[in-house]
Amino acid sequence: MRLNLLLKIPFFIFLTLFISSCTKSTDVIYFGKTNKSEFGSRTESLEPVIQKNDLLSISVSSLNPEASEIFNVNSTNTIRSANASNSVSPVTGYLVSQEGYIQFPMLGKIKAVGLTKKTLKERIENELIARKLLIEPIVDIRYLNYKVSVLGEVAHPSVLTVPNEKLTLLEALGLAGDLTIYASRNNVLLIREEEGTKKLVRIDLTTDELFTSPYYYLKSNDIIYVEPNKTKIASTGLVRQWLPLVISSLTLVVVSIDRLTR
Repeated sequence: MRLNLLLKIPFFIFLTLFISSCTKSTDVIYFGKTNKSEFGSRTESLEPVIQKNDLLSISVSSLNPEASEIFNVNSTNTIRSANASNSVSPVTGYLVSQEGYIQFPMLGKIKAVGLTKKTLKERIENELIARKLLIEPIVDIRYLNYKVSVLGEVAHPSVLTVPNEKLTLLEALGLAGDLTIYASRNNVLLIREEEGTKKLVRIDLTTDELFTSPYYYLKSNDIIYVEPNKTKIASTGLVRQWLPLVISSLTLVVVSIDRLTR
C-alpha cells in the first residue's frame, strides 16, 4: 500500500503541471473571433518617404542606351544585407547621406530626404531633360534596404530584407517561420518610427481588426515583437518552482523502493 502511494507521487506532480499549462484553442487560432468574410481595402498611399541612410537603386534608360550608360554605373556605397535565411550579402546603391542628399552622376548632389520615390524620380528626369543630357529619360528607383525586424515568439526571429516594398504583417510573420504555440496572438506589438517619433501599437490577431488597420501593411524599419503567452510564462515559473520537488520526490521513491525490496 505504501509502495503504491509513493509510486503515484510523480504522476500527481506531472498531472498538476499539465493541467496548469492548458490553454483554450481560441487563443492560438488566427482570426478565430470574426465572422466577416469581406473587408474593404484602405485607399491611402502606402509609399514611404525617403529617409537618411536609405540605400536606393536608381536606373536610367532613354532612347539612346549609350548616353544612358553613364548614369547606370554602380555606386560605391555598399552595405551588408541579411535576409530571412540569415545569409549576408553586399548590396550596392545610392546611400542617402546624413544631410539628406545622394550624389548622382552628372547632376551632383540631389536632395532625397522627405521625398517619395515618385517625386525623386520626376526630379531626376526633369534635371536630365533640362540639362539636355538625355531625351525622354525613364528613371526607376527601388529601396535596397527595405527591412523589417521580427522578434519574440516566432520560429525564426530575424531581420527581413525583402525586395517587395508592399509587405503585410502576416507575410512578415510567415517569413519568420510563423508564431510558436506559446505566442500571445492577441497582443502583438508593432513599433514604428515616423518623423522622429516612435509609435507603439498593439494588434489582436484573434480578431479581424488587422484587416481594417493602417498597420496591415508594414513600412521599412518596422519592428514586430511577439510576446509569450500566459501559458509559457506560467509553465516556466512552475518548472522552476516544482523541479526541485520533483527531483526530491523521485529520489524519495527510489530510496523507499530500495528499502522495501530488501
